[in-house]
Amino acid sequence: MTRVGGRGGNPAPRSVDVARSAGVSQKTVSRVFNGERYVSAEVRRRVLDAAEELGYRMNSAARALASGRSRTIGVVTLGTALYGPASLLIRIERAARDAGYALRVVHTLEGDPGGVSGAVESLLEQGVDGIVISEPIDEGNEGSASLSVDVPVLVLGAPVTFGGPRAVTAGVGAESLARAATEHLLDLGHMTVHHLAGPQRWFAARERLEGWRAALSARGREQPPVAEGDWSAASGYAAGRELASAGDVSAVFAANDDMAIGLIRALTEAGLRVPDDVSVVGFDDIPVSAYVTPPLTTVRQPFDAVAQEGLRLLVQAIEKPDAEPTPANDPPVELVVRASTAPPPARRTPARGRRTASRPNESAPAHPAGHGSPPTD
Repeated sequence: MTRVGGRGGNPAPRSVDVARSAGVSQKTVSRVFNGERYVSAEVRRRVLDAAEELGYRMNSAARALASGRSRTIGVVTLGTALYGPASLLIRIERAARDAGYALRVVHTLEGDPGGVSGAVESLLEQGVDGIVISEPIDEGNEGSASLSVDVPVLVLGAPVTFGGPRAVTAGVGAESLARAATEHLLDLGHMTVHHLAGPQRWFAARERLEGWRAALSARGREQPPVAEGDWSAASGYAAGRELASAGDVSAVFAANDDMAIGLIRALTEAGLRVPDDVSVVGFDDIPVSAYVTPPLTTVRQPFDAVAQEGLRLLVQAIEKPDAEPTPANDPPVELVVRASTAPPPARRTPARGRRTASRPNESAPAHPAGHGSPPTD
């Protein structure tokens, strides 16, 4: 039977053809394509050049047999179009591809307590080398604690609930981001800050609530009653109508940008000016936040950094199982200051531009148009 798939209609090249062209053994070709050490840079270059010239691509099944790995990573994530989870999944896929791994994704459904454990079992049956848990909601995780996972697991933005040989975490930084957003408003002179929280079944919403509380507590400020939305602009609008009627609100930190945008609409309809009467800070820096009226001050979620750092830890656990695990680096905190925040009335000074939260008195050029960033959980 004639093989097809090579260039110019020729039979598909084999590893032995690459070895012959590069002047090395077939075992060396296998070592190069399996990413093994003890191959010199010059030999690796010759093998890769020969493979490129011949149009050779190592069969994934053969690679799995040779290395004992499938070069695939499974991802468990909530099936949602919300900006945060969807954006993080995109970054995970890119980071995995850069590391030489393919993804197998299993979506869970909100309200299914056994969804995570079932998804993990499905991925284990498919022979993945590692698993990413990017599940933002606390469903109780029934059965998860007793589920033994025999491959490394990366948990993003949530507690570890699985037993296994190696579990690493990354992306647990929403509390520091929320604290920076609240501190920005306090630094402007507001006596306290109201909070429009996300649904408390979400780990991210809990972290943002705790960051807000920590910032107020550190300054000895009053903690007003918390309003809770569902991440949607409609819930932000409903909360905004209630806050507008309170009469004592000068600053609000919303747990995501969509709710902040709905909130601003309600405040404006009630005759309150943003930021002249009420300052508003969002969370995520979704692309549209720079173009609403007024442009929204927000904190940017570091999706790229979280995905890259998380995948680095997971791949290290897969490829070097006996190595001492390294701690995750803290994600960067970046506050994007636009026109929705200002000092309270009678203490007005201009504040525009972009700066990092760790340097509160430094301003920078305005957020560049069209710069895509982060999320809306």
